[in-house]
Amino acid sequence: MAETEYRNVRLTEDAYQQLESRKQAGESFSDTIERLAGERSLLDLAGILSDEEAEEMREAIREGEERSRAPFS
Repeated sequence: MAETEYRNVRLTEDAYQQLESRKQAGESFSDTIERLAGERSLLDLAGILSDEEAEEMREAIREGEERSRAPFS
């Protein structure tokens, strides 16, 4: 099995605090960075839906929000 190589990275205090706040229980900072680096941006989804599909989705969301606000009968 190959040995793990390590690198030192300098972070500002603000960057460190942000990273620490995203760290999950039992996760190392390396684990956290790997998880966050693998996340997709919402911009990656741009253009996936046609205008019509996007409008259908918006309408479904609006209907769901209205149902969730309706009193129980």
